[in-house]
Amino acid sequence: MRWIACPAIVLALLLCGLPGSGWAADSTGIAVFLDGLPVQFDVPAMIIDGRTMVPFRAIAEALHVTVTWEPSRRLVLAVGERAHVLLQVGSNTAHLNGLPHLLEVPPVIVADRTLIPLRFFAEAFGCRVEWSAATRTVAITSPPLKLVVIGFYALGDAETSSWTDLFGAPFPAKAGGHTDLVSELALGWYTIDAQGNLLTWSPRTAWQRPRGWEEVLSAARQFGLRTEMVVHETETGGLLSAVLGDEERIARAARAIALAAVRYDGVNLNLEKLGLYAQGEEQRRVQESFTRLVAELAPLLREAGRTLTLTLHPPNSSFRGYDYPALGRLADRIIIMAHDYGPRPEPLDRVIEAIELAVASVPRDRLILGISIPSENPESLIAKVGVAKRYRLQGISLWRLGLLTDDEWAALRKAVAVRP
Repeated sequence: MRWIACPAIVLALLLCGLPGSGWAADSTGIAVFLDGLPVQFDVPAMIIDGRTMVPFRAIAEALHVTVTWEPSRRLVLAVGERAHVLLQVGSNTAHLNGLPHLLEVPPVIVADRTLIPLRFFAEAFGCRVEWSAATRTVAITSPPLKLVVIGFYALGDAETSSWTDLFGAPFPAKAGGHTDLVSELALGWYTIDAQGNLLTWSPRTAWQRPRGWEEVLSAARQFGLRTEMVVHETETGGLLSAVLGDEERIARAARAIALAAVRYDGVNLNLEKLGLYAQGEEQRRVQESFTRLVAELAPLLREAGRTLTLTLHPPNSSFRGYDYPALGRLADRIIIMAHDYGPRPEPLDRVIEAIELAVASVPRDRLILGISIPSENPESLIAKVGVAKRYRLQGISLWRLGLLTDDEWAALRKAVAVRP
């Protein structure tokens, strides 16, 4: 007869070997979340004498803390930007930045994994830790991180004004508002027609450069905000194919965009809905045509000292006309529009999948997570920023200014470091 070991029974037997007779250990259904994202452990988190204990390497990696294990002395050394921590298995004394700290429960070894006190470790690196007994959940909030925050700025009505939302007062007054949190503006003022001409008004999308646009640029300079002109259009009706399928029109569009870019710090090229369900030769053709435009535009901007940002559908989208590896080599950075998957809030698994596909071919410090504000709430927004923090992306973008609630701004301020 073969015996099949039940993981719960094996763990229970291992717990019997914990140092310190009489210790009470419980590993039933404890979930750990960091910035709204689950932390996965190969040995489950457990409560020992009222303290949550977790495998040190998994939590350290989630916090981007470098850890070293010294087996001879059974020491854990953790070094981060804010602190360094020394823990020893079986010892109630930990050292934080060289100073001793008394632990109520010492580190222990369970199933060949060293478990450490979660609250002490996380708080040592500036995190906030909350325990919910009702749900048996530990919620960790990492300290605010310096991220690029790009606010898409577009026309709205009195209730959804980008100006009022950003600057904290109706146009043209300025009161600071959220200019300490937003670092860049993506100004949705331009489009192209089927001939490759640059326009400041679109009869198709209603995007336009508003009256008083110079005042927006002046205010951005006053508050130290970078600006990029957004060139937005969609493939609806085959308009983009008409441009991208003609070398002369590609060149015309690139020259016009580069000429207009002198007023800004850079260009944000946002050409959407290319390659719907495209496969094989069709996908290759669409990708190459868009890449040709980017290859034409990028050196013109570089020569003028301007940056090029591409705002693209995510790699796991139905729109497959974007060659991420090639575009990542040409552009300064890419905003991944990881939204419009269907459910709201946007499903974390799809967002994470998009990021993992992107970082496989583009350096993560040149990637920005695009967040659609209408799809989110304060809690889900924290989780989306958590994805950017977990994957060490350059930052986030917000579609759009004028749509954020006070609670969403407050959530962002907990997750992102403000500018001085």
